[in-house]
Amino acid sequence: MTKALRALVLAGLALTATPSFADLTLVGLTYRTGPYAPSGIPYSDGFADYLTLLNERDGGIGGERIELIECEFGYNTEQGLSCYDETVGQDALVYQPMSTGLTYQLIERAQRDGVVLHTMGYGLTAASDGGMYPYVFNFPAHYWDAANAQIRYIKEQNGGSLEGLRIMHMHHNSGYGREPITTLEALAEREGFELVLQPIDHPGEDQSAIWPVVEAEQPDYILLWGWGIMNRRALEGARDIGYPMEQMMGVWWSASEGDVKPLRDAADGYRAVTFHAVGDNFQIFNELNELVYFGGKARGQMNNIGEVLYNRGIAAAIYATEAIRKAQELHGVADVTPDMVRDGFENLVMNDERFQELGMEGFTPPMQITCEDHGGAGLVAVKEWNAQQRRWVQVTDYYEPDDALIEPQIATASEAFAAANGIVRTGCPNG
Repeated sequence: MTKALRALVLAGLALTATPSFADLTLVGLTYRTGPYAPSGIPYSDGFADYLTLLNERDGGIGGERIELIECEFGYNTEQGLSCYDETVGQDALVYQPMSTGLTYQLIERAQRDGVVLHTMGYGLTAASDGGMYPYVFNFPAHYWDAANAQIRYIKEQNGGSLEGLRIMHMHHNSGYGREPITTLEALAEREGFELVLQPIDHPGEDQSAIWPVVEAEQPDYILLWGWGIMNRRALEGARDIGYPMEQMMGVWWSASEGDVKPLRDAADGYRAVTFHAVGDNFQIFNELNELVYFGGKARGQMNNIGEVLYNRGIAAAIYATEAIRKAQELHGVADVTPDMVRDGFENLVMNDERFQELGMEGFTPPMQITCEDHGGAGLVAVKEWNAQQRRWVQVTDYYEPDDALIEPQIATASEAFAAANGIVRTGCPNG
């Protein structure tokens, strides 16, 4: 048994009340160490704590207990692939890769092995094409929805016109940061603004060469697509040159409390897109406190409750477990297989009534997944950091996706990625 496998088995055992024979196995590929740990930890904690809540409160799902196997990969793609190889034979039902670069590498393997990847709000945007990628789901919104919402909001702030503006895409120099460029280029051509690309190499901690360039360029707006330490350093760089926070707008991975709190009042007015509500005003937190935290069964720290990435981890766990529940319903068995769970994902309906039953009323807009569309409703809102209240505040309703722009791009990108990776379209029964 390798060191990585020993670590992930121990992690899996630690997260179940009965550390042996759980029937429903989920795999979380985590990074609790390294420059991305400040972002990776709260997300993984929220995911784990929700599964523990189901075990403690309900005995699992449909009478079957849940086992979470965590494997620490440090945001290193090769280590992530090793984690996958070491766990895929353990009847894993769902994987959470938590890395766009790793997701790219896992798509063909997951389809070959018949296991679900849920890359919630990250990964390959074109994987929303369910007829091509039957085992990959990226709902409730993807990167191109995010980029479109960012530009739409900025347009509204400028009286309905972006003509002549210079907008900088400051991005993690990886698949993640490069994902929205095609959409931003199309939007720049359509709306008449100049797109300036500013990549920042991994891990983004040293940005001393970047901000003098920004100061010289003087873009009208900056779109921040960072992760981990890169986000904080970028916001500090903006502060240091006096760049207005109101003219910076993050993607949902660049907008956690850990990114903005260290800047105190200097981060006031920073905005970002989001696909879910903010805050801790949800019934589910009462149950988490009672059954998980006060019972000494939590994976992380209580002060993460209600924070953006902790809540997002809960959301990912809700989607995964609801898909398992749907699979049990569809197939009439509790001990479901990976293929059954894929069916559950593909027939998942999350409406307001169900979120209310789960204690998360109003957390995300309703959505329905189909064979053709694995990307969900694509609804995206804007939030703003209020430094005085030390909390995020949602400042817009949810924007509809620009399907006329995005869908043709998805079709082209889907075919290109499939051709490059030997993936053959399976299609949909009615497609």
